[in-house]
Amino acid sequence: MKKILVVDDSPTIRRMVIASLRSLQGIVFEEAGNGLEAIENLSRGPAELMVLDLNMPDMHGLEVLHFVRSHAKYRAIPIIVLTTKYDSDSRTAALSEGASLYMTKPFEPGALFKEVSRLLEP
Repeated sequence: MKKILVVDDSPTIRRMVIASLRSLQGIVFEEAGNGLEAIENLSRGPAELMVLDLNMPDMHGLEVLHFVRSHAKYRAIPIIVLTTKYDSDSRTAALSEGASLYMTKPFEPGALFKEVSRLLEP
């Protein structure tokens, strides 16, 4: 089973993301409510993909991105940033830190499904 880690401080958004991706085959979903929980989760086993919010308590999403990209065993994990931040500075910062894709909320479930499917292709 492939693991997708959904990191967002909003349980509602986490549920919406998982519901959007539920029809993917061979996937197990794990959740983290903040950046520290995300890193703890990764230490138990890397994910095949991460959906990551930027604005979270304790640890900003950019810090999570930096952590993941600076550790060889996590570096290849595709990361979709899913955020309410529409400004170009946030987009540029996330992509510069290594985000695979930058999407904004509210999101289109079909678009998220399509991008996750594409990123999980071998």
